Amino acid sequence: MSLQSLLAKLPFGPWRKAGPLVSVVRLTGVIGQGGPLRSGLTLAGVAPLLERAFAPKDQKAVALIVNSPGGSPVQSALIAKRIRDLAEEKKLPVFAFCEDAAASGGYWLACAADEIWADESSILGSIGVVSSGFGLHGLIERHGIERRLYTAGDKKVLLDPFSPEREDGVAHLKALQADVHEAFKAMVRSRRGSRLVGPEEELFSGAFWAGRRALALGLIDGLGDIRSVLRGRFGEKLRLRVVQQERGMLRRLGLRTGLETGYGDAPALEAGAPEAFAEALVAAARTSLDDWAARARLGL
Repeated sequence: MSLQSLLAKLPFGPWRKAGPLVSVVRLTGVIGQGGPLRSGLTLAGVAPLLERAFAPKDQKAVALIVNSPGGSPVQSALIAKRIRDLAEEKKLPVFAFCEDAAASGGYWLACAADEIWADESSILGSIGVVSSGFGLHGLIERHGIERRLYTAGDKKVLLDPFSPEREDGVAHLKALQADVHEAFKAMVRSRRGSRLVGPEEELFSGAFWAGRRALALGLIDGLGDIRSVLRGRFGEKLRLRVVQQERGMLRRLGLRTGLETGYGDAPALEAGAPEAFAEALVAAARTSLDDWAARARLGL
């Protein structure tokens, strides 16, 4: 046995032979612009993490931990495309591990992986498009409030919540939703291919399922957690390298100083500016409600 082989068996020092490396990126939360105290998942925020995750030359794969009820289809597509571009450039397999939910845009992100794994209680699917709002014209009429709205262009305002619903506005919205839905379906078909089982009428209905049913439909490749699956694939000496943003005290609060941090759209918090902090709290409450509403649609 060579000296190098003997040194590699030592449990310490630079000679120790390290195990296989897999970088891990966590994709958590509603997809899209968030608020000052809770940032959403956007390409601008996630791209630096993905670049770092795919950077090591000696690693075996990249793992994504997905926990998202969905959100912006545009940001979903942009993040998924960046993952695929990096995977093809670095010639690395990508594994997605779904936690509470990988639904709607969250499932779009999971489809960027070569394999999708989940817990048997994870919520998956929701391959559809949703838009919601309120009709408040009756309320303001009862309180004697007059709505004044002036436009140039008869379709400039089609879905004003303070005006009666317009049939052409609803038709226009449904056409937009159909276009986005087709893009979503094309993404799932291209990534899952022959692994999909069952009629498309069910798969693409917007319905969602728990892990075992999702596995039977071919939406995922197996049930399991990140450590168990990757150790089974790459061995017991597997090293998981978690890639995450470095956060100071203010950034943990979702705020930033007058210096640009490059993370999110939080307003500057400067001395003598309590208004900024108040606005941050209001925006945080709104973001939390958006997150709650998205998860509530999944029964979470």
